Amino acid sequence: MSDTLHQVRPDSSASGQDRASRILARGKAILRTESEAILDAESRLGDAFVAAVELIVSARGRVGVTGMGKAGLVGNKVQSTLASTGTLAYRFHPIEALHGDIGMIHGDDVILAFSKSGGSELVELMPLVQRMGCKVILVTANPSSRAAAHADIVLDIGRTEEACPLGLAPSSSAVAMMAIGDALALTVMECTDFSRDQYARNHPGGALGRYLMKAHEVMRTGPDCPQATLGATLGDCWEAIKAAPRRAGAACVVDGEGRLVGIVTQGDFFRMFKAPGDRVSVPVGDVMTKGPKSIGQGERAVEALRIMQHYAIDELPVVDDQRRLLGMIDIQDLVARGFTT
Repeated sequence: MSDTLHQVRPDSSASGQDRASRILARGKAILRTESEAILDAESRLGDAFVAAVELIVSARGRVGVTGMGKAGLVGNKVQSTLASTGTLAYRFHPIEALHGDIGMIHGDDVILAFSKSGGSELVELMPLVQRMGCKVILVTANPSSRAAAHADIVLDIGRTEEACPLGLAPSSSAVAMMAIGDALALTVMECTDFSRDQYARNHPGGALGRYLMKAHEVMRTGPDCPQATLGATLGDCWEAIKAAPRRAGAACVVDGEGRLVGIVTQGDFFRMFKAPGDRVSVPVGDVMTKGPKSIGQGERAVEALRIMQHYAIDELPVVDDQRRLLGMIDIQDLVARGFTT
């Protein structure tokens, strides 16, 4: 253990303020040690890293990720990153592979193994998968290990000391392995031109799922999208709005071919009905907002939200390429789906 790490070990007999200072110093020292492990691993990147990336990019099969203990947990995270960024990847436990799960591995797969020491059950497993035809990439702190002897490509993370007070628990080494795994996955992602849209499709829930939603997926249609023709009266429009099963805040106005030409909002109705005279019979064309804002059916719902916020409107018609009315997006529907206004 380094002198720095030893000096900042919290003293249980120290005063409250002194103890807090030592705890904070200890935390910073751990982060410093682990960051040094990443920088050391970076300094070791070279031709082997390039070869590993090219091997994964050109693989005909999938990437099988494995490791024992903490290294296996690191592998689990790296496998998830690979899968979510466009690389077909699966995880397997080395011991379970030796007891039947090796059947999930195909000869055209690339095996990505993590092991600090380069020992454990990987030593027995790696020759088996190589005989099947698999290529093996090993991420390790011991490039002279028995496991490394059975790897096609070895990525050396270095031997930076562990941040653990005892110098035993995988900490700095785990962080370095994780960083190398991320570097592999994200470099492969870039080499394969994996797009933002593709990434979002792999994350259909939450904010990323909302990012992918299209206007036609959130619009109201049929009776829930009140509409009237140019020949209608203001009263006809009002009846269409009242007849909508879900509370509607506007009615769209279309021409004889169903193209959007205007919109009348509830605010327009209130202003007109407060004025003197018979407003029910007023032609809708005299009241409507002509050429209203709209959005194409294939555009994203987040763009609809942006338009509605920018122009301070609560309803946005959805149209096709010929500007024919297809539906209406209501701001409340976006809010209900988790869009932030």
